[in-house]
Amino acid sequence: MNILGVSCYYHDSAAVLVQDGKVVAAVAEERLSRKKHDNRFPELAIRFCLDWANLQTNNIDAVAFYEKPFVKFERVLAQHIDSFPSGFTVFRENIGSWFSRKLRVKEILKKHFGYVGEVLYIPHHLSHAASAFYLSGFDKAAIVTIDGVGEWATTTVGVGAGNKITINKEIRFPHSLGLLYSAITSYLGFEVNDAEYKVMGYAAYGNPMTYQAQFAELITLHSDGSFALNTDYFTYIWSERMYNKKLESLFSLPTRQKESGVQQEYADIAAGLQRTLENAVINLLTAVHKKQSMDALCLSGGVALNSVMNGKLLKRTPFKHLYIPPDPGDGGGAMGAAMYGYVQKAKKSMSTGFFPNLGPSYPPEQVTDVLDSYHLSYEEIANDLKLVDVVSALLAGGKVIGWFQGRAEWGPRALGFRSILASAGKAEMKDIINEKIKHRELFRPFAPVILDKYVRKYFRADKILSESVKYMLMVYPFTSKGLKRVPATVHVDGTGRLQVIVRTDNTLYYDLIDAFKKKTGTPIILNTSFNVRGEPIVTTPREAVECFLKTDIDYLIIGRFIVKK
Repeated sequence: MNILGVSCYYHDSAAVLVQDGKVVAAVAEERLSRKKHDNRFPELAIRFCLDWANLQTNNIDAVAFYEKPFVKFERVLAQHIDSFPSGFTVFRENIGSWFSRKLRVKEILKKHFGYVGEVLYIPHHLSHAASAFYLSGFDKAAIVTIDGVGEWATTTVGVGAGNKITINKEIRFPHSLGLLYSAITSYLGFEVNDAEYKVMGYAAYGNPMTYQAQFAELITLHSDGSFALNTDYFTYIWSERMYNKKLESLFSLPTRQKESGVQQEYADIAAGLQRTLENAVINLLTAVHKKQSMDALCLSGGVALNSVMNGKLLKRTPFKHLYIPPDPGDGGGAMGAAMYGYVQKAKKSMSTGFFPNLGPSYPPEQVTDVLDSYHLSYEEIANDLKLVDVVSALLAGGKVIGWFQGRAEWGPRALGFRSILASAGKAEMKDIINEKIKHRELFRPFAPVILDKYVRKYFRADKILSESVKYMLMVYPFTSKGLKRVPATVHVDGTGRLQVIVRTDNTLYYDLIDAFKKKTGTPIILNTSFNVRGEPIVTTPREAVECFLKTDIDYLIIGRFIVKK
């Protein structure tokens, strides 16, 4: 049975193919269109999924869409009617897209692909819930989803047991932790739906107590785990600007100017926001555990990308096990919808065993065609053993590597298939990569990638590690040894967003770090996504070459080909 999952028209469009209970192909539209956070109908992503499995649309048993468009339209219509006439201009500008695209998913599938089969419309937060529970391997778990907003829900609480997912409780728009975080993100001079993770990193420079009273004015937490926002400060209900002048008055500061670096007052606001989010989520999860008494938790929705928060959840709640999918955001909704559609139609469980290298890959002859077209000189290494020896020596010698291997990873994090790699042994490497390669803000940290058996020597991590440490979704404090040995990956607060590598998941990547350890004594390297600021992670060999040529990356490794400038 073939189920195609689709998400689009809000942000991060994607397509996912589930075949006989196994996820076989998945890619975000931005990776192929090269438009960051592309929210258009994912024509390229759908075509990739079909081509990868050698399928035609008449081989698809159902398309599963990640939300219910008519219910979402009902909410949008209601919020603009309630705020009339304030929101009329925005409503008038956006209403056309609902009738031309957002309410016509089935017609658009027919237009682009000739698909006339069944379309399943899965509620937005149920798609999020499925994206976590069906990948978790848990027989039974509490499921919590938190994002900006789906149809009406912004937060849901449910239970997964066997193949069944039940949503028992929800918090509705306009009360939203995701929208609170996005509104303050905008106030701090960063892009909404793009730079919330920058605010998370910015928060490490601030004091969360400075604006404690102001955040207490913005949100109220209740003993049952729920929360309520004070909507007097926000205009996202009816305006494209998410907050009003009253918010600026509350903090006694104007909106932060973009690209203005670390300013203490604004860093304190970011820290207060991060602390407020963590407290709200921990309050919710504690109440969920008290009611459900389960050891396992599945967490999804865009807020679950907050890796600083994630690293504290098992320490500060009664849950013992945690699973977060590699893409808990809207792109991941396509995967959840596809899996939920499969389980419902096939009446079977999803297959076990999953790692998110699910995107395109390219044969050696296509790689050499690209390298030759740029008149680059390159060397082909005979085998993987020799390759990891050569590349680990380059890393140990302080070189920066563009690393392009196998199928592109699924989700927003570079997981060792499309990565920029470097030694983390010298603190200055952080500034070198930020300034000369990534062309991004100097306050932003880089991820340490570590072999699984050395985690507790370098991090003060949870007793039971979540599977999600493989997906770069958890931040933990370094040990004293880690602080000393890998300063280029240590954030200002002494933490790191680690990726733990298990050899069976990515053998070549593991062996590269293992070879680096044998040369240096350190089982950690620095990893960041293979792209420059403002662009999606590279997907094709040509994109890798372009990025290599316009940055100060020293060597490009594509498959077994080594390219030097």
